[in-house]
Amino acid sequence: MTKEEIEAALQAAFDRCDAASCPLTETQKQILLQVAENLTRIQSQPSGDRSPSSTNPLDELTDNEQETFLEFVREQEREDRSWKFQLMNDWLNNRTSGEVQFIRDRYGLQWLNRVKQEHLAEYIERTPDEILKLKVGDRIEVSNSLWEWVQENGPCSREWVSCTVIKVDEIDGNTTCTIRFDNGSEYEIQGIYEWNRYNWRWPSG
Repeated sequence: MTKEEIEAALQAAFDRCDAASCPLTETQKQILLQVAENLTRIQSQPSGDRSPSSTNPLDELTDNEQETFLEFVREQEREDRSWKFQLMNDWLNNRTSGEVQFIRDRYGLQWLNRVKQEHLAEYIERTPDEILKLKVGDRIEVSNSLWEWVQENGPCSREWVSCTVIKVDEIDGNTTCTIRFDNGSEYEIQGIYEWNRYNWRWPSG
């Protein structure tokens, strides 16, 4: 579909919402139109120019944009707030996002939705002793070496298991994280940042 065809389809949807007495706000309409514009731009690129889905979206930012965006994420982390929720809240309420307004203006909602914790960690954890903090509800993968003796060429090889963070406690500088596996069982990991960082990772894909 062309940009004009997508916009016409969206306008028809807006009209149907109005007719059903469920009108969208102007901000909501603008966000949807912006997503459509981004999709059209990506589809119009030659296939060789498109980034694979596995590519880190932060690679698409300029160096200055990366630095500004990552500092924004760090600031939200320090305040124990969701950086993505903050941006979405600004957009839906048509508020400026300050120094990271360029995310909305140049990259849009589609780019924002592609950014995962693993992408942020890839950049943030390049700095020694800097770790993207875990929060309750985060999905991570943990290594079986937490509870099994794993050797490179031994009978038990290293495997990764998906789980959900259900509790994070910091006591005397050490952080304990409780996780819940998909089968319902729970496991407590001592020193999740301090000495067990090697045994967990952000899920890819």
